Amino acid sequence: MLRINEQRREVIKAFVPVIVPFRNLTFLNHMVKLSRLASEMQESEIITLNEAVKVKLQMGEQVFNYTIGDFDPRIFPIPAMLQHQISVAYDDRYTTYPLANGLLELREAVANFVNTKQGLSYSPDEILIAGGGRSIIYSLFQAIVDPGDIVVYAVPSWSNNHYARICQAESRIIATKAENEFLPTAEEIGASLNGASLLCLCSPQNPTGTVMQEMELARICDLVLQENRGRKEGEKKLYVMFDQMYGNLTYGDVRHVDPVSLRTEMKEYTIYVDGISKAFAATGVRVGWSMGPILVLEKMKFLLGHSGGWAPVAEQKATAAFLNDPTALSSYLDDFKSELSERLRLLYDGIKKLGEKGFPVEVIEPRAAIYLSVKLELAGLQSKESKLRAQADVTSYILDKVGMAIIPFYFFGTEETSPWYRLSVGTCRKEDIPVMLSRLEHALSDLQVPAVV
Repeated sequence: MLRINEQRREVIKAFVPVIVPFRNLTFLNHMVKLSRLASEMQESEIITLNEAVKVKLQMGEQVFNYTIGDFDPRIFPIPAMLQHQISVAYDDRYTTYPLANGLLELREAVANFVNTKQGLSYSPDEILIAGGGRSIIYSLFQAIVDPGDIVVYAVPSWSNNHYARICQAESRIIATKAENEFLPTAEEIGASLNGASLLCLCSPQNPTGTVMQEMELARICDLVLQENRGRKEGEKKLYVMFDQMYGNLTYGDVRHVDPVSLRTEMKEYTIYVDGISKAFAATGVRVGWSMGPILVLEKMKFLLGHSGGWAPVAEQKATAAFLNDPTALSSYLDDFKSELSERLRLLYDGIKKLGEKGFPVEVIEPRAAIYLSVKLELAGLQSKESKLRAQADVTSYILDKVGMAIIPFYFFGTEETSPWYRLSVGTCRKEDIPVMLSRLEHALSDLQVPAVV
């Protein structure tokens, strides 16, 4: 039987392949013949990394887990009213199949909610309910994108590469810059729209926690409208997937903006991705919605029907009741945003101070969502044990020495050499932050430039 320290080494060895960018397991593909899609598909790197973190936790190690974009319900429970209404709905035996496009009462509640929050005017027929944002994104891609079509998206970004691969699409990737807070500019996007079928935008942005500015988004909308005006009759139009799942989680004076609010003509081409998952810490409740052109939503509805990607009836009824109660909404959001913002600010201030002390770290001021963008430019430095030759070594070093589990941007499509990371506060306890920052400073202090031999 392995001793405890040997078990720990085995866990670390098992962890290393997880944090190195995934590669096709060709030896397994030779053993079992499945579809080409199945052979090429990879599990979410983030989910896999989080599973590895759980193994370390089970071994009794302290880990500051800032990896997954989810919430610890002991810290961030769903709204009490929402939980109560879910129980009431199950007590009332709402356990049948839902309507394919979602309960009318929920679509009406969503229409009122987005009108109140964003000034968007959508009828219930222009709203589709689904089992969370993933179901919406999957059906949206399948409804619009044919094999060989062009999909435009920026990196770092969440899972666009996987959905494009599922559709066998051609990806046109825009590599964003830190000086632009990792948001695509109109200039960068404009050169990529020719012949494209889908442009993927997300604001507030996952993984960066940054927000598109009104003027830049308006310029991007103008480019989309110009592109569509130039297409021939009968030619497929360019659509925009606008993921605003974090739209209600902005901080300070930061304001969320969206395409249709800026350019009403964009209503014909914009499909929104939204829901309760992030704004109400309800990732597992699985209620999402989309607003968009009726024809597109109708096809998405068919796809959801064939895949069973609906939201459960009881959760739909509970969400409708919650969205129709402005007092409960406001009370929950005010408290929730305050708690998230405080954690992000504490981490931002602490990491910024480390940079001011001369350590090779940077951090972008938090604007929205539950994420912080952190730069750890440590590759090439020497620890007591070994040289940190690549960014994967940096990730392992920070996990081992600090107990800090964070997601490298290369999991979101950037170059493997990118020194930037996503830090999520969904499972963060405020009392742990000073402990983590102290350990991080000690770990950084132990690094040095290797001697030239």
